[in-house]
Amino acid sequence: MKRQRNRGRVAAAALAAMCAVAVLPGRVHAADPGVYAFDPDAKKVQGATANVEASELDEGVPYRSTIRPGEKLYYRVALDDVSNAYVSAVAVPGGSGPVAYGDGIEVSLRETDDTRCGSERAVFGSGEYARPVTAYAYRTIEEGAASCQESGQYDVLVERETKDASDTRAWDLELRFLKEPRLKNASAMPTEAPESWPSATPQPLAGKQRKRPGGSGYSEATSLENGRWQDTVAPGQTRFYRVPVGWGQQIHATAGLSNSTGTATEFVGSALTLSLANPAQGFVSEASLSYSGGPASASLRPLPPVAYRNRYDSSTQVSAMRFAGWYYLAVSLSPKLKASYGAAPIPYELSVQVKNRAGESPYEGDAGVFGVTDQDREVARKGQNAEQAAKSGPMKVVAAAGIGTGAVLVLGLGVWTLLARRRAAAPAPAPSGTPGAPGPGAPRGR
Repeated sequence: MKRQRNRGRVAAAALAAMCAVAVLPGRVHAADPGVYAFDPDAKKVQGATANVEASELDEGVPYRSTIRPGEKLYYRVALDDVSNAYVSAVAVPGGSGPVAYGDGIEVSLRETDDTRCGSERAVFGSGEYARPVTAYAYRTIEEGAASCQESGQYDVLVERETKDASDTRAWDLELRFLKEPRLKNASAMPTEAPESWPSATPQPLAGKQRKRPGGSGYSEATSLENGRWQDTVAPGQTRFYRVPVGWGQQIHATAGLSNSTGTATEFVGSALTLSLANPAQGFVSEASLSYSGGPASASLRPLPPVAYRNRYDSSTQVSAMRFAGWYYLAVSLSPKLKASYGAAPIPYELSVQVKNRAGESPYEGDAGVFGVTDQDREVARKGQNAEQAAKSGPMKVVAAAGIGTGAVLVLGLGVWTLLARRRAAAPAPAPSGTPGAPGPGAPRGR
């Protein structure tokens, strides 16, 4: 019995150690509310001022770079002659200070002779406070197009505009290059924008409100499904979420900021900004609210259902709803609230509704980030971010806490060795019964 108890204690200790490792938290939110969580797998890359010296970006790999006021930086991508391509840039200003109305970045994709293929700007708008903003450049394959259709090297140009000459701070950049999958039947796809789509505002959601904290960057974005979600946001902070939106589905989102528990009633314009980005991290739409200490809310304008043909619309918010996948919501609170309402986080509710049944993907084979799977919907139900979802499968409990395979093997070998030593050191069991008597369970003679 003593040997069994020792073995049980050792096994229990080993299990407790492994469980302790398994529940170790991953990256926690930084104390500074303005800190952005870059993709942990991001590679550092230096932008070039001369396009011929530009570093090449690999498809699907996150990159991290920096840009100073007034700089124009080049990067390179290799494109084939059949794929639509997207290069996104998330601009992350240092600190959470003021910015001018037109400050921001422009991202463009160009042929090496400087012919522009596609571009997008990311600006701070009426909010006029520093926060992460995103934009993408694109190259689309179109029948009869005269430029940007050939395979070869293309330039990615990121330009920063800063109106305040005294602002010399560098901004961080998070870059990503993606290719859209090939279509099953390109000739059958519509080539005109939709003439109309449901634009009615949905009824407010009922049901219980649930707590689900957002992440500090796109890579940490917390997954959401339909529902009313509660979180807090501090002045100068941005919280990130992601929602799976399939083909033919329509997303609606509203952010409602709670009343202040103090006595302050100072007016702050554009106090909270709710923004939406598509699966390629291209800007879709945003809404803002003003704050005077009482409850306030802002909703995104009605957006069209996800459809391939949306890309042919001249409106940014329509054309950006061109593919299925994870759509990103960001909630930013102005640092101006700190002076009147304090630095403490303020509660808010994020209401999310995805309407309609998801349709079939138009792509050939795996859609990658441009599709929604049953697993994605399960991840949304659980509220996991991308890293948690990737590490939550079978046999990955320990790995989810950041421990490697080698460490698991070492831990297992240590437990096995300890058990063996315990067995070797334990005294032999005393014989039971009288000499010559059969032991328990032994066959008895007739």
